[in-house]
Amino acid sequence: MDIFLKTVSALNDETRVKLIKFINIYGKCCVCDLENSFEMIQSRLSRHLKILKEAGFLKLERDGRWAYYSIRTPLDEFRQSCIKEIMTLQIELPTLKKVCEIKE
Repeated sequence: MDIFLKTVSALNDETRVKLIKFINIYGKCCVCDLENSFEMIQSRLSRHLKILKEAGFLKLERDGRWAYYSIRTPLDEFRQSCIKEIMTLQIELPTLKKVCEIKE
């Protein structure tokens, strides 16, 4: 029950819905790229990302001082349905403003 409520409450914020759609479209993103694209201070952005991660939507990969977020895989059916629905929403997203290069 707890993870269900975390998932539902994570989607109860326009910024977090936009972040899910943005990351789903662009793939793995560095926090600095998200910060620049959304023109948001790092502490506020990190809070949103943490909530989405704890709700099971995102995974975090660290590379030194850099943090990269992507859609977690595999996703359960409920989260897949949520993302599928988010992708149908007419949401104005910011343009991706790349600051750092992703190391593979």
